[in-house]
Parts: sequence; structure tokens; C-alpha cells
Amino acid sequence: MPAVTIRNLSDETHRALRLRAAHHGRSTETVIRDIIEASVRPPERVKLGSLLAAIGRDAELSGSDVEALRKSRDKTPVQPMTFE
Repeated sequence: MPAVTIRNLSDETHRALRLRAAHHGRSTETVIRDIIEASVRPPERVKLGSLLAAIGRDAELSGSDVEALRKSRDKTPVQPMTFE
């Protein structure tokens, strides 16, 4: 797993991170990791499953529509590519 070193962090920032961690009963490293994760993976991002479900609702597909699509789907096994 990758590791990151943060240099030149101010004493005030480090103290605030330690206090925040202690207040929540967690390690400083865990708090920093959560802050970084939250900043690069905002909760408002659209997830693929949610997006596909919304498309299905917008298209107003019925159960019989989904079944018809499933039956018409090509079920031929996929052949691996060759580069000869």
C-alpha cells in the first residue's frame, strides 16, 4: 500500500489533527486518511449502479421490457483476441 509523507506541516495544524483524532477516539493517521479520501472522493459523485438504475426509471422500462432485452441478448461465448 502506498505511503505519503507530509513535510512542513505547521504545529497548529498537527495539533488540530491530533485533537480531532482524540476527540473521535481515532488515530491521527486515520483522521488524515479520511480527510484526504473525502477531498478526492466527494460524496456527491455519481455511482455507476445508481446512474443505471436512474436511467431505467427514466426510460420507464417494465419487467416484460427487461425480460425481452434479456432474451434478445447475444449469449455467444466471447473469443479471446489473437495477435497473429
